[in-house]
Amino acid sequence: MLTGLSIRNIVLIEALDLAFGQGLGVLTGETGAGKSILLDSLGLVLGDRADAGLVRAGTDQASVTATFEFAELPVALRNTLAEAEIDVEPGEALIIKRRLRADGGSKAFVNDQPVGVALLRELARSLVELHGQHDDRGLVNARGHRALLDRYAGAASADVAEAWHRWRAAEAALAAARTEVQSAKDEQDLLLAHLAQLTELSPQVGEEDELAGQRAAMQKGERLSGDLAELQHLWSGSDSALASLRSAARRLDRIAGEHPLLAQALESLDRAVIEAGEAEDRIGAAAEALAHDPALLDRIETRLFELRAAARKHACAVDDLPARMLAMRAQLDAIEGGEAHIVELDRAAQDAGLDYRAKAEALSVTRAEAAVRLDKAVAAELVPLKLDSARFRTAVVRLPEDRWGSGGVDAVEFLIATNPGAEFAPLGKIASGGELSRFILALKVALAEQGGAATVIFDEIDRGVGGAVASAIGERLARLAGQGRDDGGQLLAVTHSPQVAARGNTHYLIAKASADEDGGTVTRTSVHRLDACGRQEEIARMLSGAEITPEARAQADRLLEQA
Repeated sequence: MLTGLSIRNIVLIEALDLAFGQGLGVLTGETGAGKSILLDSLGLVLGDRADAGLVRAGTDQASVTATFEFAELPVALRNTLAEAEIDVEPGEALIIKRRLRADGGSKAFVNDQPVGVALLRELARSLVELHGQHDDRGLVNARGHRALLDRYAGAASADVAEAWHRWRAAEAALAAARTEVQSAKDEQDLLLAHLAQLTELSPQVGEEDELAGQRAAMQKGERLSGDLAELQHLWSGSDSALASLRSAARRLDRIAGEHPLLAQALESLDRAVIEAGEAEDRIGAAAEALAHDPALLDRIETRLFELRAAARKHACAVDDLPARMLAMRAQLDAIEGGEAHIVELDRAAQDAGLDYRAKAEALSVTRAEAAVRLDKAVAAELVPLKLDSARFRTAVVRLPEDRWGSGGVDAVEFLIATNPGAEFAPLGKIASGGELSRFILALKVALAEQGGAATVIFDEIDRGVGGAVASAIGERLARLAGQGRDDGGQLLAVTHSPQVAARGNTHYLIAKASADEDGGTVTRTSVHRLDACGRQEEIARMLSGAEITPEARAQADRLLEQA
């Protein structure tokens, strides 16, 4: 609930710090004192549009800080904060701050963490529910009526939502499988042709490198074959250089003993013959190693070109062709097994649909029964609120199947007819401002709503009524606020009615005063929490006007005693 509101430099409010408690709090004051400024200030932290006109004249910026405290964070609030990655420890206050500059710019913070205004609006749904003369939110908005009726009925709407999501997921899986199989079927002939080609080619991982190496070696041998043949010719035959060396060695051998130098020359020549022989052997071995078979080279090149052409065709590397073949086989297997899988998915989708329908139908019956009870409960509240000619109806309408959803198969809307014989119509289109607020009060009392906003604010719900009707409004506001209960809620009411004001267990007086200062006359709005004597005086003022009489004070005492 709202436990604190701190306002700085908003219109006529220079500095204001308010503390709020559990139960019914009433705010009173003369017309024009500034009650709307408080609501506008609270609206800022709840995500309302920033208006530079709210900044107090002569100042650069304004700020509003609202503090909310909970024994345990409501689930919806906790989920919203979690999605925004804002951690709030158990027992920790939720502090929302909005700064507004004179040029219209603004910044928002949640527990000192900068956030967008959209998050404030999302949080506001769980924090504050405001009902005023021109209310177009809360109970007036038909979008929330179904959830309100479900809470009133204690319906298992969460089960229906889960069943809906399971059904949608099953239908999505079925559609995806059908699309995949159909796509595969459309490509089946092409897949078969490609797979046949690759199967015939039978590519192997590493084959490209091996063939490329063999091809390069053979091409090198082809290029060197002429030189090798000429070298071999130089080393062979009777007129070769090696034959001449050997002949010279034989002749020198016959005369080597004639002189030491000849012996040394023979040794050198022998070594030359040996080296030349080794060279001949190596040239021969190289020629044999580089020898190429033109037919084999042609086969290698053909194979290499076929592999590379297939790789280009399938937009992959040659070494990836075996994996591509496996993928094609898997696609073809999926076509064969896809139909059986689709049958299974179709059965699962049908079962999920039947489960959703069964749960949604049961929820629809529960809603219809609860609608009758709610209509009777609201009708019982209308007469004391001077709405005895009005009728209330909860319309539960079956939706066409294409509009079914996680909320079930029904649309729910609260309708009213304000005069006998008049047609039923939505709340906001029929009721006047005062009637609308009283209808909302009757509806909230009848709903005994749980799980709504933590703080409910009624802005001048008693406008245009008095006497017994005002007393009935005050009694119902107090009842709705849960006075006297440990687990009671929090309700704030801006009121001009002494009967309503007397029902509050906290009372705030909003006053406006002007004073002469150096810069001229300055007007300020202030808010004070009244004690028992102050409450008596304020209620007496509300009863008698500007001059408070003893009779008004006595009447104020009676109202306070009856509260």
